[in-house]
Amino acid sequence: MMATPTADTPTTEATPRLPAARPRRGDSWVWFTGSALGLCLLMIAGLIGVVLVNGLGFFWPQPLVKVSLKDGAIFLGQLVGREPIPQPGTPEHDKRHRIQLKVGNRDLLGFDFKWIDEDQIVSRERPLDVAYVERREYGPLLGTPVRLTDAGRVVAEGSEQAWAAAQPYLARAHRDRKAQRRIERNEIGAINYRIEQARLGLRRLELEQARRPGAAVAARRAELEQRIAELQERYRAKQEELQKLVEATSRSFLTVRAADGQEKELRTLDIFRAFRPNRLTAWGRLRVYGSRLWEFVSGDPRESNTEGGIFPAIFGTVMMVLLMSLFAVPFGVLAALYLREYARQGPLVRTVRIAVNNLAGVPSIVFGVFGLGFFVYVVGGAVDRALYREALPTPTFGTGGILWASLTLALLTVPVVIVAAEEALAAVPRSMREASLATGATKWQTIQRVVLPAAAPGILTGLILAMARGAGEVAPLMITGVVKLAPDLPLDRFFPFLHLDRKFMHLGFHIYDVGFQSPNVEAAKPMVYTTTILLLAIVVLLNLTAIIVRNRLRRQYQTSAF
Repeated sequence: MMATPTADTPTTEATPRLPAARPRRGDSWVWFTGSALGLCLLMIAGLIGVVLVNGLGFFWPQPLVKVSLKDGAIFLGQLVGREPIPQPGTPEHDKRHRIQLKVGNRDLLGFDFKWIDEDQIVSRERPLDVAYVERREYGPLLGTPVRLTDAGRVVAEGSEQAWAAAQPYLARAHRDRKAQRRIERNEIGAINYRIEQARLGLRRLELEQARRPGAAVAARRAELEQRIAELQERYRAKQEELQKLVEATSRSFLTVRAADGQEKELRTLDIFRAFRPNRLTAWGRLRVYGSRLWEFVSGDPRESNTEGGIFPAIFGTVMMVLLMSLFAVPFGVLAALYLREYARQGPLVRTVRIAVNNLAGVPSIVFGVFGLGFFVYVVGGAVDRALYREALPTPTFGTGGILWASLTLALLTVPVVIVAAEEALAAVPRSMREASLATGATKWQTIQRVVLPAAAPGILTGLILAMARGAGEVAPLMITGVVKLAPDLPLDRFFPFLHLDRKFMHLGFHIYDVGFQSPNVEAAKPMVYTTTILLLAIVVLLNLTAIIVRNRLRRQYQTSAF
């Protein structure tokens, strides 16, 4: 017989097992896409970090190191790198290393950078009397100032005495360069502009006289010839004044002795900046850093664009993006309005939309070739023949310029604007249109006062995307107007003030030119990073401006989906 369980007898009951939790469908894709996004953000942050470190660190004054070698050679320079010497089969800890010095003195040594094996170094020191001299050409000059002369007379001799005596001369040289620039750019430039205008007017009269000879034309011709003669006389007087100024400011010389004993005599007029990096305090280094940074942002380039500033490239980039936006946004919005509000939806409209989307994927160089063939040769040539016949055969608009470059990039970016604007228009609720029409408004009044304001945030989104793409394009610009060095800005004080026919500089092309076309690649490398920083900053600032405007409009029209 089976025992009957009592209250004291323990009973065992089977505990039901719950099924193992399974991941919900799609969770793995969420983790995958999140990881991919994190990786992309990490790569972008790393790229920006590398650019910032290499770019902003270029302006910081590094100490000068004097290196003595076993063979008796002596080099003075800034330590810019250290790396192991490639030795196959050698363990990493046994490999020899070498350092890279920026020695400058290209006219004395024939090179700017020098690799030195560490096992060949006898001693390293940081002499206090050495100076870093930034000059007009041949890169920096590194050495010890030993003598200052003025008009053949020795003003000071010896390291300390020559350095102290040179400071007022260097300050005066800065003022003299400004005076020379004022005469060259403002006074002589204005005279040259008037001479050219008078010459074109004379040529215009010659063409008119060939068609309609008369006494009035002859009198006007004589007046212009007299005007040209007066301007040429003023030009010669200004040239003599400039020559006297150059001679007066070219009498003082600073002699610098390099580490190997060679001496170089420099006009103080050609010295842009000089400092002793091994004696600088923290405040002194900040002052030099700020001075270099300001010169880079506001100055003109020199030494094949590897030194000096890049203000013309900054100005050209901003002006080109603004002109491109001015052309692309109205045409893009008008096209989107027609496709969304007026065109009858059907196969033709769908074909147009497909064509617009495909245009966004066309290589940019194709747009550049189209811009060269259509805008420059066809449109520009027609403008020259109609309005600038007196200047032919020299082209005015029949060659590359900022106008044609902006139109080419507008054509490149208008598909982005069309797509964004059409989506923004489609996102405006139909009830808003019907309410406006019910109050008696016409279709155009509804579009103008209801639809467009509500879609404005989405349209500005298209503008942001267009500016971001247009600011970084280089290939179309290379054949429609960008140049390595532009002597004049597209905007100046001479009528008509905005010269859309002029060529211009661009930050993207400047990066390409300095990084890949410079004869001195090592010296140009820091300029590539610093220019990249500025290009990124300009794109961010332009986009932030559009984003701020978009957000204000979004708060005003809460019904918009953008």
